[in-house]
Amino acid sequence: MLTILLTAVVTLVVVLAIANLSTGEKKIEHKIERRYGSDDPQFIRSMGLLLGPPVTSGNCFDVLLNGDEIFPSMLEGIASAQKTITFETFIYWSGAIGEQFASALSEKARSGVAVHVLLDWVGSQKMDRRYLEMLKTAGAEVIQYHKPHWTGLGRMNDRTHRKLLVIDGRIGFTGGVGIAQEWTGHAQDDKHWRDSHFRVRGPVVGHMQAVFMDNWIKATGNVLHGPNYFPEADEVGDGLAHMFSSSPSGGSDDMQLMYLMAITAATRSIHLASAYFVPDKLTINAIIEAAKRGVDVRILTPGKHIDTHTVREASRACWGPLLEAGVQMFEYQPTMFHVKLLVVDEYLVSVGSTNFDSRSFKLNDEANLNIYDAAFARRQTQIFADDLAKSKRITLDDWNRRPWTRKLVDRVVALLDSQL
Repeated sequence: MLTILLTAVVTLVVVLAIANLSTGEKKIEHKIERRYGSDDPQFIRSMGLLLGPPVTSGNCFDVLLNGDEIFPSMLEGIASAQKTITFETFIYWSGAIGEQFASALSEKARSGVAVHVLLDWVGSQKMDRRYLEMLKTAGAEVIQYHKPHWTGLGRMNDRTHRKLLVIDGRIGFTGGVGIAQEWTGHAQDDKHWRDSHFRVRGPVVGHMQAVFMDNWIKATGNVLHGPNYFPEADEVGDGLAHMFSSSPSGGSDDMQLMYLMAITAATRSIHLASAYFVPDKLTINAIIEAAKRGVDVRILTPGKHIDTHTVREASRACWGPLLEAGVQMFEYQPTMFHVKLLVVDEYLVSVGSTNFDSRSFKLNDEANLNIYDAAFARRQTQIFADDLAKSKRITLDDWNRRPWTRKLVDRVVALLDSQL
């Protein structure tokens, strides 16, 4: 009897492990052929049709740098809400900024604004439980995404990594920031992280709201709709954009597809800022091919100040072929670098929650905003250049001169890249 019981337990563990480590969907296995550049109208057409919502016009965008700009703007947005607030985030920890957000959201809920908060269960484990009670007592709906339950054990590795705040269906925020003290300040020291977030107005905010609704429906079964959530959108600028998402339960390859298409279409430059850069072989080959056809490829990652050193080791393990192809690799020096940004040919800007790794491409629920705007892209390129000025370039000689112990660690850690 004991043998049968042990066998059943082991079988259950194996089944759950497979369910949590696999998306169950086919993966992109072959390189994407280069058939047009980023300046060809077919580029936008293909991106819109393949990734989900078509590109929409009439939008405007503001970049917010570090907590001193990001948090006041988000809190101002919350304070301005008249009808609805939808908020989804991965990281929500204890601390003064967490208390500020809980208080601001609670105040709006008490005033009659419909407040819906979706927190990842894993990412909010460091959150003071008092904030949850504060929000619920005020009348806000608060859901912890994929909280462990026996009916959903196969989904425990599926986390929402999306970072979305939508005010009245008219103002949206997205980018890399989490709600924690590490994001406060202006990246002035190693205890205050470097990050970017983006404030958006225009029709594309409806896309952002729809992405929030995707997980809200999964988590609650409730559909939020009507003009309070999806008002008629006025054109407020001339920016082109669309918001799209990926999830293991549907379209798990969409985010990687976007990156592969953008890299393949690049003609002049690729500037990639990535907090967690652990690309698979297919993506590495796409970057190498871009470099070989003369594209200026620059990749900026965290340096010694990083919250997950395992990721840094796995990242460095794959740099050799990139450096040999002429890709320029940089490590940010002052503090943790948490920016997630792709700029192609000073035209496409992709921002949002997605890291450049297998976990974001295959396992997490992610969301990115793609902006097709030359002026906005030039601004992001300048910010990228400012970050490079605070970074150390890693050459092929530097990489080859790593101690043998470091090379061994890199190779071992790289075996875990599907979970990083």
